Amino acid sequence: MSSFIIEGGHPLQGEITPQGAKNEALQVLCATLLSCEPVRIKNIPNISDVNNQIRLLTEIGVKTTVNAPGDYTFQADSVNLEYLRSDEFLKRCAHLRGSVMFLGPLLARYGVASVSRPGGDQIGRRRLDTHFLGFKKLGASFDYDRERGVFEISAKELTGNYMLLDEASVTGTANIVMAAVFAKGTTTIYNAACEPYLQQLCLLLNRMGARISGIASNRLTIEGVTELHGAEHTILPDMIEVGSFIGMAAMCGKGVRIKNTGYDQLGIIPYTFRRLGIEVRHEGDDIFIPEQEHYEIDSFIDGSFMTLADAPWPGLTPDLLSVLLVVATQAKGSVLIHQKMFESRLFFVDKLIDMGAQIILCDPHRAVVVGHDKRMQLHGGRMSSPDIRAGIALLIAAMSAQGVSQIDNIGQIDRGYQNIEGRLNALGAHITRVKG
Repeated sequence: MSSFIIEGGHPLQGEITPQGAKNEALQVLCATLLSCEPVRIKNIPNISDVNNQIRLLTEIGVKTTVNAPGDYTFQADSVNLEYLRSDEFLKRCAHLRGSVMFLGPLLARYGVASVSRPGGDQIGRRRLDTHFLGFKKLGASFDYDRERGVFEISAKELTGNYMLLDEASVTGTANIVMAAVFAKGTTTIYNAACEPYLQQLCLLLNRMGARISGIASNRLTIEGVTELHGAEHTILPDMIEVGSFIGMAAMCGKGVRIKNTGYDQLGIIPYTFRRLGIEVRHEGDDIFIPEQEHYEIDSFIDGSFMTLADAPWPGLTPDLLSVLLVVATQAKGSVLIHQKMFESRLFFVDKLIDMGAQIILCDPHRAVVVGHDKRMQLHGGRMSSPDIRAGIALLIAAMSAQGVSQIDNIGQIDRGYQNIEGRLNALGAHITRVKG
C-alpha cells in the first residue's frame, strides 16, 4: 500500500490544468457498448477507476485502440456474452462501482445483464433501487441473488414508459437512459438527474443516433431507435478537480491559475467558494486565485449562520463538501457543513481535529467548522484516506500544515486524481510517494 509524505508550508504558484471528468468518463465508456461501430472518446483521465473500467470493457471483448494519451477508440462488435456470465467477470465488477452502468446498455442491446454488487468509496449506503425500478418500468424482470451478491436482469423486449424516479440519481438516470434508447416507443423520465455528466452522455448518445430531448432539465424524453452508430466525444474538465484546486489555492497559494476549467459547466461551485470569502476571478475559461491572506465566511442576508449543504444539480455537488470543510478551517468565522446524501463521509474530520482544526461533528451528516483565520496553522500528522474526496481534502490540509504529514491508503486518491503529486509538485508542493 502506497503513502504520501507531505512537507507542509510550501506555497503553490503557477498554472495547472484539470483532467477530464471522472464521473462523465465512467458513463460514456459504458455507452460504447450500445453500438457495433467505433466510438472515439477524448480527454479520458488516466486514473485507476477509469483505467479499470477500460480494462473491463476490453476483457468482455470490446476492441480498444489508444490513439494518443487520453484518446481512445472503442468498438463493441464482438462482445463475449459467455464471459459476462462468468464468476471472473462478476468478481471484477465487485471491485468497480462504475460497472453497475454496464447493466443499461447490455440489457438494451442483448436483453440480459448481470453484475455483482459494486464496490467503491466507503461513504455509506449507495442503494441501486432507482436503477432497477427504472428497468422494471421498461419491462425487464429483476432478480438479486443475495448469497452471491449478484444482480440479474433480463427482458425479451423493452417498451417505453413514463416514470417518476424516486431520487435524482446520476448513475440511475444514466443507466435508464442507456436502456431506453432501444426501447419500443417513448420513455419519459421525470425527476431525472441533470448534472453536466448526464448532459454529456445524452449528447453523445444523440450523436450516435439516439433521440433524447429535454437535456439539462429534470424531464427527459427518449424516443426509441433500433440501432446506434459510431461517434466522437470529448469529455469535459473535471469540475470536482477544479473545485479541489480552488481549495488548494486558497489554503496554500501565492497566485494559482486553473486553466481550461469549462467554467460555464461549473454551476454553483465558484459562488460557493466565494461564500467562504475566497476571491475567485473568472478570466476567459480560466480561474485565477490570488494569494488569500484572509478570507471571511459570509452570512445569509438576514445575518444568520452560514450553512453549506449538498443537493442534486444545479445544487452543490456532495463531492466537494470535504474540500470546502478543510478550506473553512482557515477562514474567519464559522460554517455548518451539511452532508445530506452519505452518512459516513464526514467521519474523516477526526483526523483534521488531530491536526488542530476546530470542528464539532454534530452527527454523521453535520459538522460545524470554527475557522482559525490563518492565525494558527494546522500541524502535520499521520492519517489514512477513507475515500477519494476525503483523501484530497486531507492532502490539502497536509500541504497547508506545519511539519511533515503521512497519508496512507492513497490508492483511494489515485482513483480520482491523475498524477496528483507530480502536478502539485510542479506548483511548489513537496509531496513524495512511498511504497508501503
